[in-house]
Amino acid sequence: MNQKMLFVFNPMSGKGGVKNNLSSLLDIFVKGGWDVLVRPTQSVEDAYDYIRDNGENFEQVVISGGDGTLNQGIRGVMCIPENKRPKIGYIPAGTTNDFASNMKIPKNMKKAAASIVNGTEFKCDIGVFNDKNFIYVAAFGAFTDVAYETPQQTKNIIGHLAYVFEGAKKLPNIRPYHMKISYDANEIEGDFIFGMVSNTNYLGGINAEKAFQAQMNDGLFEVILVKNPRNVVERQELISRLVTQELSSDSFISFRTSKVCFLSEEAVPWTLDGEFGGTVEMAEIITKKQAVSLVLEKEPDFRIEGSVE
Repeated sequence: MNQKMLFVFNPMSGKGGVKNNLSSLLDIFVKGGWDVLVRPTQSVEDAYDYIRDNGENFEQVVISGGDGTLNQGIRGVMCIPENKRPKIGYIPAGTTNDFASNMKIPKNMKKAAASIVNGTEFKCDIGVFNDKNFIYVAAFGAFTDVAYETPQQTKNIIGHLAYVFEGAKKLPNIRPYHMKISYDANEIEGDFIFGMVSNTNYLGGINAEKAFQAQMNDGLFEVILVKNPRNVVERQELISRLVTQELSSDSFISFRTSKVCFLSEEAVPWTLDGEFGGTVEMAEIITKKQAVSLVLEKEPDFRIEGSVE
């Protein structure tokens, strides 16, 4: 007897590639022994709503779209009792697809579908921002509003450059936030232009393995804070170090933890997986270790090339 698969895709993601490949993708799934129910998203939060309400009736949920669609899908799965959660497959179809790059998921849709049929399970960590689940990054400050402010048409036309283009326009408007940050038995206070709690080696389509060295199943976040530069010279040095991923100067604070709390006297806007996550004065971020099961071509190797264990 065939197993049941729910295939949810965003017809607006990227350049609409899922619609053009739909017949081939379904053929791969059916030949792999799956009975497939197809759900094109109908509204902004439809992937989340539909998977939350119906996901436990399937052995596997496959999501196709950008990182935002994947975020919705996994949030929906996280609403299902743990013993009834389906496995998750992902076919990237967005602009940058940071999560797919980090998990070594093929960019070719047919290859991604084949890897879901023939792949292996990988237990993946999930983050919680106050009461909201996220997959790979929660961030505030400089450029963090770029992903959700860039018009969809612009994303489709210029791809990765959309993020750079929109971000560059905001350089004169970067402002610091005064925050108290606590983790484990430590407390930090200062003015920061950027902060990120991440579980990824890719951000905005850029490979940042050298800086982040993130695992996806160790129960720990990589936290990076960027201090407010006091003058033009410090700002130029900051940009240079960001480009080379050399985050060891006094301009940066980095650490790993399973729980971190940010407290500010003013409400601060955050982004979760590239989408607007809310404006809050207090953000408590924790990790749920190995909370979901992904189906991947092979178990990812997060070791940095040239590193020694």
